[in-house]
Amino acid sequence: MKKVIPSEIETETVASPKGDFQIQRQHVSLALGGIKDKGPWANGHPFDIELATLPPGKKNWPLHAHAAQTEFYIILSGTGLVFDSTDSPTEIGPGDHFVFCPGESHQIMNDSASDLVYYVIADQNPVDITTYPNTGKRMLKPQGECIYPTEADYYTGEE
Repeated sequence: MKKVIPSEIETETVASPKGDFQIQRQHVSLALGGIKDKGPWANGHPFDIELATLPPGKKNWPLHAHAAQTEFYIILSGTGLVFDSTDSPTEIGPGDHFVFCPGESHQIMNDSASDLVYYVIADQNPVDITTYPNTGKRMLKPQGECIYPTEADYYTGEE
């Protein structure tokens, strides 16, 4: 058994050029010996675990849907909104659990004055296609490699 303490895991900050999107990520599964973007087919873990902190006023990622990946969320602290393919966002807070299955669009926004902290657990698929409904972009991800079929920066048209 391998054990990690989240406070000892390095934090990665990802932010968009204009600042609408920003997230701090702690890659729990990597700290436990997983391999980035590699599942059991490449001697990695069957799922990826991430402890995420979303600062006030920020969104985690552009609205998107995965063709193959399922993501399970557990809210630890803070409040926010989850956007999906419906017209109305859903309020979230501590203790909430929710899942997005393949094909379901999703995005989280922190609309409060304090950090929104949550775990996301995602299964590892050898291939996934991510669709961005607001811009029509697609990203292909064969075995961890991100490929955009047309030349487009990740945040183009998203903010």
